[in-house]
Amino acid sequence: MKYRYLSFVLFVFFCVAGCRTADDSVPVIGFVDAFQDETISQARVGFIAALEERGFSENKNTVRIQYRNAQGDIPTLTQIVNYFISEKVDLIASNTTIATITAIQRTSEIPVFMMVSPEPKMMNIVNDAGDAPENLFGVSETLDYIDTAFALIPEFVSPKKDKIVVGMVYNQAEPQSINALERMRENAGRLGVIIEALPLNNSSEAQMVTMSLLNKDIDAFFANPDNTVFAAFETIVKNCNEKNVPVFTSESGLVERGAVAAFGADIYAWGYQAGEQAATYLKNNKSAKIAIETVEIRKRVYNADVAKRFGYNFSTEFEAI
Repeated sequence: MKYRYLSFVLFVFFCVAGCRTADDSVPVIGFVDAFQDETISQARVGFIAALEERGFSENKNTVRIQYRNAQGDIPTLTQIVNYFISEKVDLIASNTTIATITAIQRTSEIPVFMMVSPEPKMMNIVNDAGDAPENLFGVSETLDYIDTAFALIPEFVSPKKDKIVVGMVYNQAEPQSINALERMRENAGRLGVIIEALPLNNSSEAQMVTMSLLNKDIDAFFANPDNTVFAAFETIVKNCNEKNVPVFTSESGLVERGAVAAFGADIYAWGYQAGEQAATYLKNNKSAKIAIETVEIRKRVYNADVAKRFGYNFSTEFEAI
């Protein structure tokens, strides 16, 4: 009898822990990170900060955030989204492209507020008329970041031969990575640049692939913002430093981790902008008219120590980090 009672208590405990029973009037957000990364995590920090400034705080019990991280595992990511759907969360916040795509593929009813994701057509999730899913909101990025960030390279790098040779890796499974490569190739001729690109679909191959690129006598490396680059960035930077090859990027967080400079979206501000949207949606009892926005804050940043190493001087337009 004692054990039967204990089993009942445990059953109730897990039901309460896993189900929305505390207060149905408090909105619940399911926040999913596709993988663990110190740069990408800034989007979640910004998202939560925007909510808190607009009256949605976990500490004050005015919102509940169920946070999950898929750790780069696709089946786990699918399970997380399915769990949010079963919990009937009020909205899903998706951080990075693969999380957004997975959420949209699994639900057409729960609003999905994306961040650190490209515009819908770049994710191949628009219909025949070119329209995004009706339940997709949040903040996306266009390929403008390629134009701004990639154009930094000719300003600072002197070619070893007739033209600057820029190396990059790309993830064949990520649409925005392929699109970025295509955009870079479009800009290459105009900027007097040659692109040397190799696929990198698994961060465990970063050492071998990066060394293969460096053996092509590249003048600079461009860190394309995709999952494998984020995961393998320390390996990429280490190898490039050993060959005295500067790394440029579009992500300010990667500058903190060793790239020389970036002109692109601020990840914290990206998440903050998405959080503003989510707060508007919740404040208006889910009836607010919200459209997908483009990331608003792009900034020029450089790593002072790395810049000194390569002898680069940056104007006051750039912020040292």
